[in-house]
This record gives sequence, C-alpha cells and structure tokens, in this order.
Amino acid sequence: MSQFAQDTAVTQVAENRWRGEFVKGVRIGPVVNGGYVLATVGRAIREALPHNDPVALNGFYLAPCALGPVEIEVEALRQGRGTSFASASLFQDGELKVRATAAYSNADSLDGEDWLPAEPPEAPPFDAAYLVSATHLEIHDRIDMRLTQGIEVFQEVAANGLGEFVGWVQHQDRAPCDTLDLIMIADILPPPPFSVLGPFGWVPTIELTVQCRAKPAPGPILTRLKGRHMTRGIMECDADLWDSQGQLVALARQTMKVRLPSDWQVKQLS
Repeated sequence: MSQFAQDTAVTQVAENRWRGEFVKGVRIGPVVNGGYVLATVGRAIREALPHNDPVALNGFYLAPCALGPVEIEVEALRQGRGTSFASASLFQDGELKVRATAAYSNADSLDGEDWLPAEPPEAPPFDAAYLVSATHLEIHDRIDMRLTQGIEVFQEVAANGLGEFVGWVQHQDRAPCDTLDLIMIADILPPPPFSVLGPFGWVPTIELTVQCRAKPAPGPILTRLKGRHMTRGIMECDADLWDSQGQLVALARQTMKVRLPSDWQVKQLS
C-alpha cells in the first residue's frame, strides 16, 4: 500500500459513516493541506458508491483541519449506470469542517469525442527541474515538487507578476497515482498570489473543485496553476494536470483568500 493510500485510509463505522485520521506529514504550517483533506473525503465517497473515479469533486472548507481523527458522513444521492452522485460532510472534534458534493464514474469506461485547444506547458524533464526543498513545510515529507516556472519568486523573495506556477509533482515514495491522488496534487503548487505579491505566508482555500478526466500513466504529474484576477483579497486559480505521457488527467479551480502580514512590503522582480 502506498503512503498516500495509508494517509487517506478510511474505515466504515456505521451505515453511512467512515472514520479516518489526519497524520503527520500532510500539513502546511499547522494546517492540514486542503487537497489531502478533500482526497480523504473522496476516498470515503468512493467506498460508498459503485463507481471509483471523481468526475467532479467539490469541497467547501468551513474551518481548518488539524492532525487527529475525523469522521465522514456520506449520503448517496443517486446511483446510475454510468454516474453516481453523493454529498459528504467531514467532522473533527464534533465540528463540521468540510462539506463536499461529487459525481463519480469509472474512468476506464469513459468514451467519446476529444477537443483539446490547450497543450501541456513547456517544461524541462522532471530530473532537470528545480527541486523545491522547503523543509519548513511538512507536506514535502510526502510530496516531491520540482518547479519549472516561478522559481525566482522564492530565490529572490519577490514577485514576478505572472500569477502562475508550473511544476512536476510526485509522491516521495514514487507510488503511481490514481484519480484520488490527483485531488491532492491539484492543491500542491505554491498559490499564485505569491507570484503577484511575493511569498508571504498562508493563503487559505475557501473552495476547491477537481475534475478528473483519466487515470494517469506512471510517473510525475506536470501541473500548471494560474490565477487570473485578485479583487478585495480574493483570487480564483485554475489548474490543469498532465501525466508523464502528455495526457490531460485533471482540471481544478479553487477560491482563496489573500492575507498579507500587516508589515509586508511587496518587492517586484526587475
């Protein structure tokens, strides 16, 4: 069993209820990574439905999650031949922390027309990309991230104004990904506000939606995360995820709050 599978494991404890535990190794600062949280919810939904793969999984984060036990309540809304629907609520210490809705299918059985006006971002191979060794971020105990765009934001501690990061992502144990892994990977790259304002700290996610299109081939996932607009301290960011064979495997969008420290001064790269 992969480390990710262990970290997101859930056990059924009642008819519509599963129990899991958020363990050390998945935090950004004191807070559990939002993609990991949603992936754990997604695993409980997978166990409750006859289909395996999240065509669309949406989560609203009502409060930050910490290490420790969690309970996930799943309500199956409809179970069809090709697609099933569910909602889920994650509780920690009796408090509702995440509310999710989902549509699941089986990725291997999906068939139909393709239209891909976008291409994978240009990037050097995984082994030639910049290794992000942010040892102060616990999540890097689990994730190997290699930036290919936006490196200078951290090297110079300054903004480049692009609102975009690109990088390769894979598990530290090199375990292959399935569609649930993509839920977490969609939320791993540095937040685009860092590219606009410089790397200033925590950017909390309000909402995250991930759409899985295919099971990825073995190897790292090339991810592009781009913000388009920031108004009154809110930014929306879009992600596209491509596997090692150049296949589009997932799309994501999240809404995040931008909280600058009171003494922060924005420095722009020249």
